[in-house]
Amino acid sequence: MMHRILPRAFSSNTARLSRTATASKSTLSQTVQDNDPPLPKMPPFDYAPSPYTGPSAEEILAKRCEFLNPAIFHFFKNPLCLVEGKMQYLFDEKGRRYLDAFGGIATVGCGHSHPEVVDAIVNQTKRLQHSTILYLNPAIADFAEALASKFPGDLKVVFFTNSGTEANELALMMARLYTGCHDVISIRNGYHGNAAGTMGATAQGSYKFNVVQTGVHHALNPDQYRGVFGSDGLKYAKDVDEIVTYGTSGRVAAFISEAIQGVGGIMELAPGYLPAVYNTIRNVGGLCIADEVQSGFARTGSHFWGFEAHGVVPDMVTMAKGIGNGIPLGAVITTPEIAKVLTYRSYFNTFGGNPVCTAAGHAVLRVIEKEELQQNALTVGSYLKQRLNSLKDKYEIIGDVRGRGMMLGIELVTDRLLKTPAKDETLYVMEQMKDMGVLIGKGGFFGNVFRITPPLCFTKEDADFLVDVMDYSLSKM
Repeated sequence: MMHRILPRAFSSNTARLSRTATASKSTLSQTVQDNDPPLPKMPPFDYAPSPYTGPSAEEILAKRCEFLNPAIFHFFKNPLCLVEGKMQYLFDEKGRRYLDAFGGIATVGCGHSHPEVVDAIVNQTKRLQHSTILYLNPAIADFAEALASKFPGDLKVVFFTNSGTEANELALMMARLYTGCHDVISIRNGYHGNAAGTMGATAQGSYKFNVVQTGVHHALNPDQYRGVFGSDGLKYAKDVDEIVTYGTSGRVAAFISEAIQGVGGIMELAPGYLPAVYNTIRNVGGLCIADEVQSGFARTGSHFWGFEAHGVVPDMVTMAKGIGNGIPLGAVITTPEIAKVLTYRSYFNTFGGNPVCTAAGHAVLRVIEKEELQQNALTVGSYLKQRLNSLKDKYEIIGDVRGRGMMLGIELVTDRLLKTPAKDETLYVMEQMKDMGVLIGKGGFFGNVFRITPPLCFTKEDADFLVDVMDYSLSKM
């Protein structure tokens, strides 16, 4: 039987759960109604947030509406005001605790305010906050060396940026300079940023403005759930051959893709696709760019980088988000030969390689290794995925569970056969889960995919709480 939502039930249930959640604080152990089962109980956490004395959520929202970018949006009817975080938990202005299963959009890997990362930031800030790369400083050099050690082959020259968009912009420019070609191929449903070049490479209409975007061809998405060829990566790869043949001069600058599409709904590329496409691109003189902005830094658990699961070695890798655990930092890593193209003119980035940011990035690498977060992402992520699949067996509205490690997606549909997107239902469940103390994200082209990308310190108890809350929310539909 399909699970559908009536608007009136949506409003009453959300309000009812909101009142209960407010009263029950972080444990959420009270019942919604006398005849309902008890709400799932949040795992204990030995930490108390500092008292908050700042402006109210209403005051902050008013200022945001008046002074900030009007394009900024929020997920919930009443936006959360988050004022403190500790490891996998966040706290609002009233001291209520939330389990963070979104990680600031796959950004917080080590955990909120991880003490070793904080210490690295504070200690470097006390010594030297900024100097530019015109001068020598150990922080940038040490981090570049440590980061390069995480890559195979000749990938060992690092360019630091301030964001993932900026990293992808730089990689695309370098590819065009190196090859002397302008044409770039990316995948439909992919997201690579929202600046001039990356907007062209992004293939989701909702992120594309009516500005000049030239030289980018969008290939069939090797989508194992909705794609025309299922999980046959080689059949999707043929579309790249045809784009080269019919849409270019026969040579291209680059192919860019994520190993797991993040904004696109945690979509893992079909097996066999990347090796075949990389071969095609290199045969026509192009470079292969791996966008690891979301899937990098041990998030997938099975590997440190998402591309490694496909058995390929890119010519360039872009990264951000998890690189700094929330610090604005990004990077491009490539080979010495490709890196030389930027020496033919002046290339400069004032904040790229800032000592505070690179000190934070270096601390992140140390924490991932010291606390074995990659193994934890694999172990707990696999357990969480198994539990989410059990919900799929229970609720017809769940059409697909996918991803790996701490990068998981759950797609909701009103009809499993037709795969009709359940967009309203997705928002409803998110709202209910928030009221019960669990924060998840959403994505996918139709906005009907839950994105679960928590800090890598997530525990099995956290996973159980998340699934129990989702189960409870779905049962109320």
